[in-house]
Amino acid sequence: MKHVFIPGSHPQAPTFVLFHGTGGTERDLLPVAEMISPASSVLGLRGNVLENGVPRFFKRLAEGVFDEADLIARTKEVHEYLDEASRQYGLDRGNLVAAGYSNGANIIASLLFHYESALKGAILFHPMVPRRGIPLPPSQGLPVFIGAGTNDPLVQRRETEELAGLLKEAGATVETHWESFGHQLTMQEVEAAKAWYLDRFGQ
Repeated sequence: MKHVFIPGSHPQAPTFVLFHGTGGTERDLLPVAEMISPASSVLGLRGNVLENGVPRFFKRLAEGVFDEADLIARTKEVHEYLDEASRQYGLDRGNLVAAGYSNGANIIASLLFHYESALKGAILFHPMVPRRGIPLPPSQGLPVFIGAGTNDPLVQRRETEELAGLLKEAGATVETHWESFGHQLTMQEVEAAKAWYLDRFGQ
């Protein structure tokens, strides 16, 4: 996958894996990672799917309607790439924290829905429920942060609450942070994610 890797100053700190929103690039969330954990190594990914010429991590049939077959295939692709990148850059595969916005948050959520121990933690900004009607792998104690907007026109409150509930049922420890904004990623959400991260990981 097209990506950027930036070594961190603290080898024991979790490596941040970044997943952009629709139309973004592997560099979009670098400032977010810098704010949350400046000592961490960072692996920023670019989605392999193009929609009207702009990158995404998986196809959709319409706004808010995922192409489920492609989602499953792309989730497997990302999961395998994280294995490959960990070998390439000498990363601890069990010490990856993913952060993503919108479409990027959805592919992270899909990783959690399909693979046990895929990540050490996850920061999801404005995610949706990736799939319904499937059993989730055990995620006992997995720390997950969800940033959401009470006026988000693309992700209704009930969807955010459903995602949090499904992850909790699988054993994850979920914190949902609400802002009274729309679908955009706000500084307040990033600051809340930083406080959550420092409380969970202390680095």
